[in-house]
Amino acid sequence: MNRLELRARSIYPEISHSEQLAAEYFVKNQEHIFQHPLSVLAKLSGTSQGAWVRFCKSMGYSGMKELKKAFFDEINRVTDEDGITQRPFLDVQDFSSIEEIAEVVGSSCMEAIRMTRRLFDAQTMERAADAIIHASSVRLYGVGASGTVAADLYQKLLRMGYHVNYSPDFHVAFTYLITASRQDVAVLVSNSGETPEILTAADLLRKGGATVIGITKHMPNSLIAKCDYVLYMDSPEVVDRSGAVSSRVAQMLLTDILFITIANRDYARISVNLSRGNSVMKAAAEKRRRSRTPPAPVE
Repeated sequence: MNRLELRARSIYPEISHSEQLAAEYFVKNQEHIFQHPLSVLAKLSGTSQGAWVRFCKSMGYSGMKELKKAFFDEINRVTDEDGITQRPFLDVQDFSSIEEIAEVVGSSCMEAIRMTRRLFDAQTMERAADAIIHASSVRLYGVGASGTVAADLYQKLLRMGYHVNYSPDFHVAFTYLITASRQDVAVLVSNSGETPEILTAADLLRKGGATVIGITKHMPNSLIAKCDYVLYMDSPEVVDRSGAVSSRVAQMLLTDILFITIANRDYARISVNLSRGNSVMKAAAEKRRRSRTPPAPVE
């Protein structure tokens, strides 16, 4: 995500509806800023030329000309503020070598971490962690690649001794939904925030009074309004054919921060469980090692 896109997303909740239409079009079709005059942009985005001018001013520029200049300067930067060369985020059929695949995937994942870190809200993270610490149970939900993120958090919370539920089978997961109450907390993971199963889960959880924590992309979506707390992530994901790669990394960054925050704030209670878990795992590993060691020869 470039700095202008990040700025457009950050001001989105504060600007008028007509400006929001311009902001959404700008974020989704940045290349059109140079391809079309203001009148065409207004028509394509379903708003007015005046709304586009107001959007430019909300972004901190005098008008479209200044916004275009700033955007041109942004996309022509060779390196980012961390000194890492920017690479295009290609889809799977566009690579010419394995070396290029490794470089672009690595760059994409690092950019996802940087983008998500810029969006980080410590206060929201703190409230989400406290809600989990004081919950009777924690219900985790995710579909597809987001499900692997939910499963990882499930293992971490389970190891700390929390009453936590997760199932990759959404029919099983729905059995947890209908019993959720005000004493429970749910974490819903969805990059797009539009996954039908996740939105249904959010509705059922809110009906039962459970606290809902969402992990989703920093872009207007249906899940945000259904959550009590939202942990925002973002990534330069190419979605046509490559599937979730950098978006999963961004989600894992947030769940790892959430896990460490919980462990830090509830350490006195969970330290015994962590110590017991480590002891059991070490004993099991030692038992496996001994079973593989051939017996000493008999003289």
